[in-house]
Amino acid sequence: MYRHILIPTDGSELSEKAVEHGVALAKSINARVTGLTVSTPFHMLSGAFPVLPLIPAVTPEEYRDRIGAVCTSHLRAVKNAAAEAGVTCDTVHVEHDQPYLAIIDTAARKLCDLIVMASHGRRGAAAIVLGSETIKVLTHTSIPVLVYRALRPAELFAAA
Repeated sequence: MYRHILIPTDGSELSEKAVEHGVALAKSINARVTGLTVSTPFHMLSGAFPVLPLIPAVTPEEYRDRIGAVCTSHLRAVKNAAAEAGVTCDTVHVEHDQPYLAIIDTAARKLCDLIVMASHGRRGAAAIVLGSETIKVLTHTSIPVLVYRALRPAELFAAA
């Protein structure tokens, strides 16, 4: 069925659970995985009125080093989970202003046939206004998406 699973991660607790789930699924169906993390590129702020110059808190090099370290850590977690399960794993770090597009593009470029990602559970107005990368991936890709959603404590008891 599925032979190559893309697992995007942002390092959050829920994302880590999605990684575990995606790797376990890959193991059970003898698929390989690609772990992906997306970071936003460094942007210099500019004021509309040059009254006071805006000074960035970090230089582009410092930003790149910090983001690189964080992304390496996220991808190492995917690599370790896959190695522990005996699943073949590749990792990718992409810089992009629109994470959902980076996810979709990477899945297509790597010929993935399933995306496993976490739902961060925004609800109500926040979900409508902010949207979520998961919703954007779901609505803009033709590749199947499995959304990992953690159950709330009340739902755990109802499911039993």
